[in-house]
Amino acid sequence: MNDALPEWDVIAVAELADGIAREFAVGDEVWPLKGFVLRSNDKLYAWLNRCPHAGHALNLDLDDFYTPDGDYLRCMSHGALFEPDTGLCVAGPCLHKALTSLSCREEGGRILVRAPDSM
Repeated sequence: MNDALPEWDVIAVAELADGIAREFAVGDEVWPLKGFVLRSNDKLYAWLNRCPHAGHALNLDLDDFYTPDGDYLRCMSHGALFEPDTGLCVAGPCLHKALTSLSCREEGGRILVRAPDSM
């Protein structure tokens, strides 16, 4: 992990139950980093909120990332489905591509997210 990259406090741990995703925007107003965090099988994940197919945000409504059955993340623009724990697209126009992972960790009851090394 590159310690020179910024790290942001995005949400309280208590606000993120298993099977729930919460979006965030951090950085500056001109060029924010938009992502979402989720807990799946009691593990924490953070993803860039950008579909690998067309670069759109996955959600249209606030924190609406999961399919109705809660099994997959979905892109509301073109219907791509992603595994919550790997980010791998399993159906749709970006099959076998993946969401961009963000480094995340818990500290002091908060979830901290770091920008990807490639940014």
